[in-house]
Amino acid sequence: MRIIDSHFHWWPRSVFEEALRAERTSYPRIERNANGGYDLCRNPGTTGRSRQNAEWFDLDEQFAHMATLGHDVDVICSIGPFSLYFSEVPVEEGRALAMRWNEEMAAAQRRYPGRLWASAALPLQDTQVALEVLEHAVGLGLMGVNIPGSVGPHENIDAPRLEPLYARIEALGLPIFMHPTDAQFPDILEGYNGALYSSVGRVVDVTVSAYRLVLSGIMERHPDLKVVISHTGGALPYQAGRMDKNSGRANLPKSPTTYLKRMVTDTVSPHAMGVRFALEFYGVDHVMYGTDYPCWSPAACLQVLEEVGMSAEDRQKVMYDNARRFFNLDKY
Repeated sequence: MRIIDSHFHWWPRSVFEEALRAERTSYPRIERNANGGYDLCRNPGTTGRSRQNAEWFDLDEQFAHMATLGHDVDVICSIGPFSLYFSEVPVEEGRALAMRWNEEMAAAQRRYPGRLWASAALPLQDTQVALEVLEHAVGLGLMGVNIPGSVGPHENIDAPRLEPLYARIEALGLPIFMHPTDAQFPDILEGYNGALYSSVGRVVDVTVSAYRLVLSGIMERHPDLKVVISHTGGALPYQAGRMDKNSGRANLPKSPTTYLKRMVTDTVSPHAMGVRFALEFYGVDHVMYGTDYPCWSPAACLQVLEEVGMSAEDRQKVMYDNARRFFNLDKY
């Protein structure tokens, strides 16, 4: 079967080498690790350190691994937790790194035509710069944009100054990839060698961030905005009734669930029951196969989907058709 992995991470090594040359001594910063990769360090605690080993940086090896799965696998590259870095460093540094990232992604698309598509990094600490980098990314042929869960620890993703950016992304018809980062909730999630944050914190992060797009009215004001919320939608599908019950003060013209169900999610959950619920809540046309590789094993993801027990028609949609339609891949 031909499948599209909608949640795949390849990180170009050149971007991290460029970040190292900045020789940052304060946070955030990049450090080499002993495993052939880099650590992303946001603060001195365990919630502020994310380790990526060598397998994140070798695209040929990643495709070789995919070839062992018994399927023809195409991939969509998104950034993941590193998307925050471009928005936390000084604006000119963020601009340069984002443009380097986007150029590397465009080169990978050319190298693997029809097999790899990629989305853009944006430096969000300055709205005008973000718009300029967005236009550059579109010119490179990238098919989507990434936004972190917040613009650092002190500014949220629904900041009013970002409205022109959302309007332009909507006008361009580009999907937004929303992925949790490591900026929010460090105080209550510190400890246990990062286990608390990795298991619960990132779910909370993406849940709050996506719901801010709803409560702020961004989803209402931009009805054609295409949003991918990762990890089966965080906690939102499972608490949607509570969202509808308790969100009246936001004065939305429709129920929050109406906006949530416009979003699209992936199958990144090591839990068949969770994937089944995402399919039921969002509908089979709004769920796409994704592995979060190399954070998670594609073989394990496929096993979870076997346990879900989809029909052949639904499996075709989730594994291939939905991503091809939602990301408009025939255009690239």
